[in-house]
Amino acid sequence: MPIIIDQIKGALDEDKSLVIKKALKTVNMSENDILSADINKISLDARKQNDIHFVYSIYVKALSKNTEKKICRNKNCRYVSDSIFTPEISSLKRDGEVVIAGFGPAGMFCGLLLAEYGYRPVIIERGKPVDERIKDVEKYWKGGELNTESNVQFGEGGAGTFSDGKLTTRINDPLCRYVLEKFAEFGAPEEILIKAKPHIGTDNLREIVKNIRLKILSLGGKIIFNAKLDDFRVYNGSVNGITYNRINKIKASALVMAVGHSARDTFEMLVNKNVFLEPKPFSVGVRIEHKQMDVNYSLYGKYADNPNLPVGEYQLSYRRPDGRCVYTFCMCPGGHVVPSASEEKTVVTNGMSEFARNGENANSALVVSVSDKDYGSGILDGMNFARTIEQNAFKCVGGQKYAPATTVKGFLEDSPFLKSDIRPTYDRGICSCDLNKIFPDFITSMMGEGLRCFSKKMKCFGDGNALLTAPETRTSSPVRCKRTENMNSVSLDNLYPCGEGAGYAGGIMSAAVDGIKTALAIMRKMGPEM
Repeated sequence: MPIIIDQIKGALDEDKSLVIKKALKTVNMSENDILSADINKISLDARKQNDIHFVYSIYVKALSKNTEKKICRNKNCRYVSDSIFTPEISSLKRDGEVVIAGFGPAGMFCGLLLAEYGYRPVIIERGKPVDERIKDVEKYWKGGELNTESNVQFGEGGAGTFSDGKLTTRINDPLCRYVLEKFAEFGAPEEILIKAKPHIGTDNLREIVKNIRLKILSLGGKIIFNAKLDDFRVYNGSVNGITYNRINKIKASALVMAVGHSARDTFEMLVNKNVFLEPKPFSVGVRIEHKQMDVNYSLYGKYADNPNLPVGEYQLSYRRPDGRCVYTFCMCPGGHVVPSASEEKTVVTNGMSEFARNGENANSALVVSVSDKDYGSGILDGMNFARTIEQNAFKCVGGQKYAPATTVKGFLEDSPFLKSDIRPTYDRGICSCDLNKIFPDFITSMMGEGLRCFSKKMKCFGDGNALLTAPETRTSSPVRCKRTENMNSVSLDNLYPCGEGAGYAGGIMSAAVDGIKTALAIMRKMGPEM
């Protein structure tokens, strides 16, 4: 069985072969004792600026069981399984299609796994194929009209297609490895398999999602774009059919709801269909934008120009004694702040980076946690709370194309202005605005606390020239569609709420894993044949 040797320290310029020899030496082994060894994971330890180094884990296959046992006596060694999962497939024939609503990470990986095992899923996506979607998005970014069905939130690949393409997650699930391997298979850089903080970049994601689509189609699956789920029919506690674009009907044996965190009209439809939803906490705030070189110097100090170091990225948080939290989220090194609305007369921001992360600026969400104590206990109160903020932002800039913004200095001094040496990356343009006109007082006061706290951890957060562009409201779903341990809704036995929109994921990786688990649950319940 393969073994992982953890906690191997390596200098910034140390050769891979020397790191592997160092790992074997720590367990009293030589290259003659093993079949193979390679880098398993690599991470950067920059906690101390006078001692910045890489930390490796090494994947080893030993020659014999005795050698394995000898290696694993070391406290930094552990066994790892080569096998991720073996699906349990029911022999029961299904009555209708397996329908997946949404072709973001959750719907995509659910559909891919089902297709690989002969289920021929039917996937409906309200937005357009990625190439057409890109044209709609870029038109909007350049000052054109918003297409409410084809934008940063809706279309092939989901919201993650226009992001940094982070594949990090807090979940500790062996399926994460499967997702990484699949991304690599469909065109992602091989380095994502060993980086502790892998990312793909929006440029790579756009090609990868097309490759996954083509694979699903080659296996007999069906993908229908410009197809919005309007309704579904229920008989004896089960979904037995769906309607899209008001007139098109499909007989269904299962319906996977992988609609994403911005499908507000779908949430309203589910409430009207008496599907059990509940409000859940999420976060709102702004995008903070620094020069990337300032981030690098804040993190690496004198090593900031070292070519062996990755572009600097950070994750900061502060929690008050009362439980209120402010934190950075979805940090995009060398990236852009992008217009991300999906509804008319609203302003929404998000962040995006290409794989190279070579832009002049860095940005991240600076957001404050909110819950039903803030916006009410009604099922859709959180959704409407976020919508009101987005509408306030639109009104704040006089209904123009711009996003409201200020510098950190202007924000903290309650005197908003935009005099800064940082060139904003928001394509539609920004204009000075008092953020107190957009957010409730408790949000802006908590953001101020966060900025003061974070400035003590990273010098760049004390830079009054840093830009704050508002609002960031699509951090996660404002609702959770409650489900059983078998992944189905508590309301309907063959409705499968899945991914970010269902309130069970937060990011590309966790959404993809949730999609895989949903596919496995469907396989246990019904077979591939009709």
